[in-house]
Amino acid sequence: MSYTFRAAAASDTQAITDIYNASVIAGGATADLTPRTFEQRQAWVDSHKPPYGVFVAESSEHPGQVIGFGALSVFYDRAGYDGVTDLAYYIDPAWQGKGVGTFMLQHLLDEARARHMRKACGIIFADNAGSIALMHRFGFTQFGLMPSAATDSTGTMRDMSYWYLDL
Repeated sequence: MSYTFRAAAASDTQAITDIYNASVIAGGATADLTPRTFEQRQAWVDSHKPPYGVFVAESSEHPGQVIGFGALSVFYDRAGYDGVTDLAYYIDPAWQGKGVGTFMLQHLLDEARARHMRKACGIIFADNAGSIALMHRFGFTQFGLMPSAATDSTGTMRDMSYWYLDL
Protein backbone atom coordinates (compact mmCIF):
# COMPACT_ATOMS: atom_id res chain seq x y z
CA MET A 1 0.00 0.00 0.00
CA SER A 2 1.11 3.53 -0.64
CA TYR A 3 -0.03 6.68 1.09
CA THR A 4 0.08 10.41 0.53
CA PHE A 5 0.77 13.08 3.14
CA ARG A 6 -0.35 16.70 3.00
CA ALA A 7 -1.32 19.66 5.13
CA ALA A 8 -4.88 19.42 6.41
CA ALA A 9 -7.50 21.55 4.66
CA ALA A 10 -10.77 22.86 6.11
CA SER A 11 -12.56 20.11 4.20
CA ASP A 12 -10.66 17.49 6.27
CA THR A 13 -12.09 18.57 9.62
CA GLN A 14 -14.96 16.07 9.61
CA ALA A 15 -12.62 13.15 8.89
CA ILE A 16 -10.20 14.39 11.57
CA THR A 17 -13.11 14.62 14.02
CA ASP A 18 -14.36 11.13 13.17
CA ILE A 19 -10.91 9.51 13.45
CA TYR A 20 -10.16 11.27 16.72
CA ASN A 21 -13.55 10.39 18.21
CA ALA A 22 -13.06 6.72 17.30
CA SER A 23 -9.92 6.84 19.48
CA VAL A 24 -11.79 8.61 22.28
CA ILE A 25 -14.54 5.98 22.28
CA ALA A 26 -12.15 3.01 22.06
CA GLY A 27 -9.96 4.30 24.89
CA GLY A 28 -6.25 3.75 25.28
CA ALA A 29 -5.03 6.60 23.08
CA THR A 30 -6.31 9.91 24.48
CA ALA A 31 -7.33 11.41 27.80
CA ASP A 32 -10.41 13.08 26.32
CA LEU A 33 -13.35 11.43 28.05
CA THR A 34 -16.05 12.35 25.54
CA PRO A 35 -16.07 12.78 21.77
CA ARG A 36 -15.18 16.22 20.46
CA THR A 37 -17.53 18.26 18.30
CA PHE A 38 -16.74 19.39 14.78
CA GLU A 39 -16.39 22.95 16.09
CA GLN A 40 -13.94 21.89 18.79
CA ARG A 41 -11.79 20.01 16.29
CA GLN A 42 -11.92 22.93 13.85
CA ALA A 43 -10.73 25.28 16.58
CA TRP A 44 -7.92 22.81 17.37
CA VAL A 45 -6.85 22.67 13.70
CA ASP A 46 -7.03 26.47 13.45
CA SER A 47 -4.84 26.86 16.56
CA HIS A 48 -1.87 25.33 14.75
CA LYS A 49 -0.05 28.38 13.40
CA PRO A 50 3.36 28.05 11.65
CA PRO A 51 5.73 26.51 12.35
CA TYR A 52 3.17 24.06 13.75
CA GLY A 53 0.58 22.29 11.65
CA VAL A 54 -1.98 19.54 11.17
CA PHE A 55 -1.51 16.97 8.41
CA VAL A 56 -3.48 14.10 6.91
CA ALA A 57 -2.67 10.79 5.26
CA GLU A 58 -4.67 9.35 2.39
CA SER A 59 -4.47 5.99 0.67
CA SER A 60 -3.21 6.26 -2.90
CA GLU A 61 -5.93 3.82 -3.92
CA HIS A 62 -8.64 6.04 -2.38
CA PRO A 63 -7.67 9.66 -3.11
CA GLY A 64 -9.56 12.11 -0.94
CA GLN A 65 -10.23 9.56 1.82
CA VAL A 66 -8.43 10.67 4.98
CA ILE A 67 -7.17 7.57 6.80
CA GLY A 68 -5.12 9.27 9.49
CA PHE A 69 -3.99 12.62 10.77
CA GLY A 70 -1.17 14.00 12.82
CA ALA A 71 0.00 17.28 14.24
CA LEU A 72 3.06 19.23 15.22
CA SER A 73 1.84 21.20 18.22
CA VAL A 74 3.23 23.65 20.75
CA PHE A 75 5.08 21.70 23.43
CA TYR A 76 4.92 24.42 26.07
CA ASP A 77 3.65 27.93 25.47
CA ARG A 78 6.76 29.85 26.50
CA ALA A 79 9.26 31.31 24.04
CA GLY A 80 12.20 29.39 25.50
CA TYR A 81 10.59 26.16 24.25
CA ASP A 82 10.31 27.34 20.63
CA GLY A 83 11.75 24.62 18.43
CA VAL A 84 10.32 21.79 20.53
CA THR A 85 7.18 20.20 19.14
CA ASP A 86 4.67 17.85 20.69
CA LEU A 87 3.67 15.42 17.99
CA ALA A 88 0.61 13.22 17.86
CA TYR A 89 -1.08 11.02 15.29
CA TYR A 90 -4.33 9.06 15.03
CA ILE A 91 -5.21 6.42 12.47
CA ASP A 92 -8.68 5.37 11.28
CA PRO A 93 -9.43 2.03 12.97
CA ALA A 94 -9.98 0.35 9.58
CA TRP A 95 -6.41 1.32 8.59
CA GLN A 96 -4.56 0.45 11.77
CA GLY A 97 -1.90 -2.23 11.40
CA LYS A 98 -1.25 -1.33 7.74
CA GLY A 99 1.79 0.90 8.15
CA VAL A 100 -0.10 4.19 8.26
CA GLY A 101 1.26 5.08 11.71
CA THR A 102 4.84 4.49 10.55
CA PHE A 103 4.17 6.55 7.41
CA MET A 104 2.59 9.35 9.43
CA LEU A 105 5.35 9.52 12.04
CA GLN A 106 8.09 9.56 9.37
CA HIS A 107 6.41 12.44 7.58
CA LEU A 108 5.72 14.35 10.80
CA LEU A 109 9.41 14.11 11.67
CA ASP A 110 10.35 15.25 8.15
CA GLU A 111 8.00 18.24 8.55
CA ALA A 112 9.44 19.05 11.97
CA ARG A 113 12.96 19.08 10.53
CA ALA A 114 11.89 21.16 7.53
CA ARG A 115 10.32 23.65 9.95
CA HIS A 116 13.60 23.87 11.89
CA MET A 117 12.35 22.17 15.04
CA ARG A 118 15.14 20.93 17.31
CA LYS A 119 13.26 18.33 19.35
CA ALA A 120 10.12 16.24 18.95
CA CYS A 121 8.23 15.02 21.98
CA GLY A 122 5.60 12.31 22.26
CA ILE A 123 3.35 11.84 25.28
CA ILE A 124 1.80 8.38 25.14
CA PHE A 125 -0.17 6.07 27.39
CA ALA A 126 2.49 3.67 28.67
CA ASP A 127 0.46 0.61 27.64
CA ASN A 128 -0.05 1.80 24.04
CA ALA A 129 2.17 -0.90 22.55
CA GLY A 130 1.83 0.27 18.94
CA SER A 131 2.91 3.85 19.63
CA ILE A 132 5.66 2.74 22.02
CA ALA A 133 7.01 0.45 19.27
CA LEU A 134 7.04 3.41 16.86
CA MET A 135 8.93 5.54 19.39
CA HIS A 136 11.60 2.83 19.58
CA ARG A 137 11.64 2.32 15.80
CA PHE A 138 12.35 6.02 15.17
CA GLY A 139 14.99 6.32 17.88
CA PHE A 140 13.04 8.27 20.50
CA THR A 141 14.31 8.12 24.08
CA GLN A 142 11.94 7.71 27.00
CA PHE A 143 12.58 10.47 29.53
CA GLY A 144 9.80 9.96 31.99
CA LEU A 145 6.93 7.91 33.29
CA MET A 146 4.07 9.38 35.30
CA PRO A 147 2.08 6.66 37.05
CA SER A 148 -1.72 6.89 37.11
CA ALA A 149 -1.69 10.23 35.33
CA ALA A 150 -4.77 10.14 33.13
CA THR A 151 -8.11 8.45 32.72
CA ASP A 152 -9.47 7.52 29.33
CA SER A 153 -13.11 7.28 28.21
CA THR A 154 -13.38 3.69 29.45
CA GLY A 155 -12.60 4.83 32.99
CA THR A 156 -9.19 3.15 32.93
CA MET A 157 -6.43 4.97 34.80
CA ARG A 158 -3.32 5.09 32.61
CA ASP A 159 0.37 5.73 33.15
CA MET A 160 1.87 8.34 30.82
CA SER A 161 5.22 7.84 29.11
CA TYR A 162 7.25 10.76 27.81
CA TRP A 163 9.53 10.48 24.78
CA TYR A 164 11.85 12.81 22.86
CA LEU A 165 13.96 12.81 19.72
CA ASP A 166 16.71 15.28 18.86
CA LEU A 167 16.10 16.48 15.34
